[in-house]
Amino acid sequence: MNAVLLYALAGAGLFTLALYALIMHQHLLRKILAINIMGSGVFLILVALAEQTPIVHAMVITGIVVAVSATALALALMLRVVAETGQAKLPEKGAE
Repeated sequence: MNAVLLYALAGAGLFTLALYALIMHQHLLRKILAINIMGSGVFLILVALAEQTPIVHAMVITGIVVAVSATALALALMLRVVAETGQAKLPEKGAE
């Protein structure tokens, strides 16, 4: 087993585990963390599949910056939901 295959398998494992957590958990913070872990899995797969070209690596670095910004936005939105509803879960449809 070479390093490329190991990185690709680790990325796929992270992605599937985070997808499971995203579907199963209702708490918003856990969903945000799951989305971040899914992004890390995608970054690992991209780096594993990249040959010696720096283009993919630059895309991954840009993706990390965008992921940090999206996480900050998601956390701010989660705080607004908590301030409005008093809990860190999305309200059910029709339960107003």
